[in-house]
Formats: sequence, structure tokens, C-alpha cells
Amino acid sequence: MILYFLRHASAGQHLVNPKKDEKRALDKEGIEQCGYIGRALVALDVQVDAVVSSPLKRSTQTASLVGNELGYEGKLQLDNGLRPEAGLADFRKLLEKYSRQEAIMVVGHNPNLSQFLGAVISESGCEASLELKKGAVAKVEMRRTFGTLQWCLTPKVLRALYETAVESSRPKTSKK
Repeated sequence: MILYFLRHASAGQHLVNPKKDEKRALDKEGIEQCGYIGRALVALDVQVDAVVSSPLKRSTQTASLVGNELGYEGKLQLDNGLRPEAGLADFRKLLEKYSRQEAIMVVGHNPNLSQFLGAVISESGCEASLELKKGAVAKVEMRRTFGTLQWCLTPKVLRALYETAVESSRPKTSKK
């Protein structure tokens, strides 16, 4: 299975009230990030069978916007195993639920999304130390209980990748 880890895009400042924070939406920068994240992933020929998101608004918005860019036509799946307070056991249950899929994208929050990523790429079961920035994507090739990190791209790199793809697709003008 190919597993894509996507941390939600920019959503402004954390709110102290947990109920209000759950409803915190992406900000203008976050919406823009989702566009170039999705288009960069298209340039990398990313295709997914399922998009699974934390039920919090900033994650569902990120998952929907990036999924649209990818041309994903399935239903967005919400899973509590991606909530900010979820643990590794919850995440492993989520992986088991989707184990028949060839490729899935999980969209969630830090610090646990980075911890889940670190745990699945560590053959020994120890956690590798990784930090996903907001809007970062990592590709992991899973083999049973552990995986191999193929790449991890920050929002800055994704933007540059997208802009390079756009530039190279423009017709070249010849100088006379």
C-alpha cells in the first residue's frame, strides 16, 4: 500500500476553546496552499483510492481541496483515528480498515501525524523523528507493519514543483 501523509494547510491561530478550534477553517494562505499542493501532486502522478481525514474542519477542507485537484471522485472518509488526540493504536486500526486499498491519503494534525509517520517508517517500532509542516506531504510505501519513506515535501518545495511544472508546460517562444 502507498500511504500519503498530508498535514492540514494553514488555518491561522489555534483557538483556546476546543469546540471552536475544531471548527477553525483554513485561512486565505491555506486555501492557496491546497491548490498548489494538489497540482504538484498531480505533476508527481499521485493517485489515491481513498482520502481519509480527521473530522476537524481545517483537515476536511484540506482533504477536499487537494482531493479535487487530484481528480479524486470518491467520498471523503472521516476517521477519529486522525483527530489531534488520537494515538498510534487508533491510527493502526485506520490502516487495517483500509488495508485492501492500493493508495490512501490521510489528512490530519501535528504532533500525532508526524508521530504516526515516524512510527510506520521505523522497522524497529521506535519512532523516527520527523516534523510535517502545515501543508507538507510524505509518501510511504508500506510493507505489512512498517514502511519506507519515499519522499517528504514541504509546502515551499511543493509550490516550487508546481511552478516549475507550469513553466515547463508553457510553449517556448523563439527569439529572432
